[in-house]
Amino acid sequence: MRQQTGVEIECLYGTMIEIPRACLLADRMAKAAEFFSFGTNDLTQMTFGFSRDDIGGFLEAYRDQGLLDADPFQTIDQDGVGQLIEMAVQKGRKTRKELKIGICGEQGGDPASVTFCYKAGLNYVSCSPFRVPIARLAAAQAALGK
Repeated sequence: MRQQTGVEIECLYGTMIEIPRACLLADRMAKAAEFFSFGTNDLTQMTFGFSRDDIGGFLEAYRDQGLLDADPFQTIDQDGVGQLIEMAVQKGRKTRKELKIGICGEQGGDPASVTFCYKAGLNYVSCSPFRVPIARLAAAQAALGK
């Protein structure tokens, strides 16, 4: 393309991380990948073993019994999914220090999830357009330590 147009486009090669096994093997994947993007909806489904389409039928009962603090498809479950993300970040950056890492999913617009991502060392979050202002404010607050 550069030869035809005279324009050079930077292109990174990376991978979506959507299953727990990928988190476990992040160090190996970072040998080839220049970025990781956690697909938090799928990673949450695979980690919990239930579908976000079905959770509405039992989420309130789980919350009432103290099994879940919040809907894990709206805010990152830091105890489970979060541990997998942190481990993958650590392992990936051990192999490739400049590895770019982020998330894509609805959790990217949740202030608590944005703060978690900042503390875990992620470079970016991605979310639905209507959530962008909230995500930007949360990222600024996280960077300022608030």
